[in-house]
Amino acid sequence: MFDLGPAVGHAHRLEPAQHVALPFIGDEVADLHSRSNEDRSVQLSHRRAGRRVRSLSRASLEWGYTLRCVSPARHAVAVASGKGGVGKSTVALNLALALRDEGGRVGILDADFYGPDIPLMVNLKRDASLKRWDLWRGGEVRLEPVERYGLKLMSVGFLLGERQSLPFNAMSLVIALRQFIDGTDWGELDYLVVDLPPGTADLQEQVTQVLKLSGALIVVGPQDAAHLDAKRVVELFRLRRVRILGGVENMSGLVCPHCGETIDVFPRVADERAVWGLGVRRLATLPLDPAVVGNGHGPLLVAAPDSAQAERFRALARAVGAELER
Repeated sequence: MFDLGPAVGHAHRLEPAQHVALPFIGDEVADLHSRSNEDRSVQLSHRRAGRRVRSLSRASLEWGYTLRCVSPARHAVAVASGKGGVGKSTVALNLALALRDEGGRVGILDADFYGPDIPLMVNLKRDASLKRWDLWRGGEVRLEPVERYGLKLMSVGFLLGERQSLPFNAMSLVIALRQFIDGTDWGELDYLVVDLPPGTADLQEQVTQVLKLSGALIVVGPQDAAHLDAKRVVELFRLRRVRILGGVENMSGLVCPHCGETIDVFPRVADERAVWGLGVRRLATLPLDPAVVGNGHGPLLVAAPDSAQAERFRALARAVGAELER
């Protein structure tokens, strides 16, 4: 059980036009009611909730919500991947812990609003489902981050029950993103690690417009498809003038539990087909290690801080820190 603070669900001296009430989808169909000066109401059914989010930039203009680049930390680092299943969230969490070990004040923003995994990975869940989440465009209502393992964490997963999902439309999504970035009481941070959803959809692009990113770290698996999709992510960041700090090849092999040697399970991707062919520096190669995978005792750097894999993450943190200071 944890406390998100009194900010959730409270309002202070804000006009109704600034208010968006976001109920949650549980076992029954939920509606989204958005109010304006004309008291307009828009209903979003469970079926419509699964549709592709419309253009967030267009929604921000239609509702008079100005987007500006901000950063609650000295350095904000996006951890991104072209496809799911490559261990991006695992890399993001353990990178944050490694930056903490290097003396940094670190926060994690779980920006995957549709599949938030960070709460599960830090062994936290909400005991009682939240029935309503009030989003505000003003700056007076603050969210309190959850503190765990010396990190400050914010995720929509801290608001959801196990079977709940969120009926976001374009307007509510961009306001929620702004509230998590600019409306959370992060305190003083050296690093904010942002765990992005996989791919190159609207939300990833919106993060680059709302959050002032110091750079991006690209996570790939050993397969051709992972590198192909990662190239699209690289091009998106370059289009938005976000610096690519480097890349991580995760699950690059298997550490033999008997001899300790690393076995190549997948054929190596040729450099001309890999994301490295775009000039992305390989900052870390992380094999699967049966000794530390799936131990059930929390993140790797907490469960096995003295392991070789933990040292690889600390080396990655030092490399990322050096890139940020260049």
